[in-house]
Amino acid sequence: MELSKTRTNGRPRLFRLTRRPRRSAIGRGLERFSRAITDWVGTSWAFAVALGVVIVWALTGPLFGFSDTWQLVINTGTTIVTFLMVFLIQRAQNKDARAIHLKLNEIVAALQGASNRLINVEDLTEDEVRLLHRHYARLVALARESGEFTKSHSVEEAAMRHALKQRREDKRVS
Repeated sequence: MELSKTRTNGRPRLFRLTRRPRRSAIGRGLERFSRAITDWVGTSWAFAVALGVVIVWALTGPLFGFSDTWQLVINTGTTIVTFLMVFLIQRAQNKDARAIHLKLNEIVAALQGASNRLINVEDLTEDEVRLLHRHYARLVALARESGEFTKSHSVEEAAMRHALKQRREDKRVS
């Protein structure tokens, strides 16, 4: 819990750090429905249903003389299903990506020596991500020079260790 500086009636107001946003009943219902559909369409039964629809459609071809209307039925059906599936897939990927980022943020925050600049890196601009990539490329270059790929935790630590090693080596050579 975090203590807010705002006081009401002389008492401090408390706020939870991870307070759930309020959602309407329709929003909660849509979320439950889309989660259930997403879970179901990833099953073997969903594949079996889709395969069954295609087989029934193909078997009815001779009954309808393989007409344009017969073809339009499957084209329209698959177009609608594809359109809806795009949104379900995107929703599932967004949720998975958000969960993975939160888990990685927790690991980075918990590890001693890890660079905190990586927390919420997904929210950075493209230029900021490129800059971080250059920093970590530098870390790899320093590790290659020293031959110790598992010793450093951050670019700053690697640079300090590399400089220290260089000074020791320079003293030894001279």
